[in-house]
Amino acid sequence: MNDVYVCKMCGHRYDPRKGEPLQNLKPGIEFSDLPETWTCPVCGFSKRTYIKA
Repeated sequence: MNDVYVCKMCGHRYDPRKGEPLQNLKPGIEFSDLPETWTCPVCGFSKRTYIKA
């Protein structure tokens, strides 16, 4: 799938092909596989604030 998701609050992009270096998440983790408690590494808002790009 590799869908990119964007935080509506700050514009941070989560791209599963890159992972999330700010949180030591390796590439290959789909957004849907992140726990519901996951938060934006930039602004701290919840996963629910992200939309598919």
